[in-house]
Amino acid sequence: MINTALQKTASMLVAGGDGQLSRVTVRNVCFGGEQVPVIAGPCAIENEECLRETAFKVRAAGAVMLRGGAYKPRTSPYSFQGHGIKGLECLARIGEEMNMPVITELMDAEDLPAVMEHTDIIQVGARNMYNYSLLRKLGKINKAVVLKRGISATIEEWLLAAEYILAGGNREVILCERGIRSAETWTRNTLDLNAVALVKQLSHLPVIVDPSHGTGVRSLVAPMSMAALAAGADGLLIEVHPHPENALSDGEQSLTPKGFSQLMRQLEPLAALLGRRVR
Repeated sequence: MINTALQKTASMLVAGGDGQLSRVTVRNVCFGGEQVPVIAGPCAIENEECLRETAFKVRAAGAVMLRGGAYKPRTSPYSFQGHGIKGLECLARIGEEMNMPVITELMDAEDLPAVMEHTDIIQVGARNMYNYSLLRKLGKINKAVVLKRGISATIEEWLLAAEYILAGGNREVILCERGIRSAETWTRNTLDLNAVALVKQLSHLPVIVDPSHGTGVRSLVAPMSMAALAAGADGLLIEVHPHPENALSDGEQSLTPKGFSQLMRQLEPLAALLGRRVR
């Protein structure tokens, strides 16, 4: 049963917690229905040629939405921080060329107008899940939001963060499990697939999974993607780069286009077995 404090507070969140899942539709992509949308692209927008090549190849493999970071929250201030507005413009341009909706991360409220203009979905990263002033602002916009779980967040904290957006009037919220910090050191994070199944019982919101950040290990992305689908995920968010060894961000967890294509072929029969589809 959902904790009493959460049940009293999150009236918007649990209103549909009777098994009836809300659907969030962005252009022709629906989260929460029969389709399991796969979002793919590089961690960071490095240059137009790289993004175009990646977009072309992931679309051919069955991805329905393009991801790419224009603003990159990095642990080290000396790491690549993204190209900002130029990256946003590049993402929007390639998305239009490929007829793919696009998603990028919003780090700062001052960038909200630019991100609103150039993207179809706004992503709130793990570091900003606790940024309640930002969440309140996102509650007042008319655009879908993907809310990633904080790196050490409990499920209750994650759901209540979503409530900040819902309570502001924006009902287009998609939750994203992206792994949590644990005692394990062999992987970057521990992908909590318990949370996917549980949150779908507690909430009416669609839940997608990011196995790239969830593991940080390229060879684990495919098996964890299939496990996420089996656990009930309503979508996947996967990092793909044509040359991961040269990527400016998170190359070690990025699939090659060939690896992504292989994964999509593996997902198809599993989705069909579950009465769903990935293309």
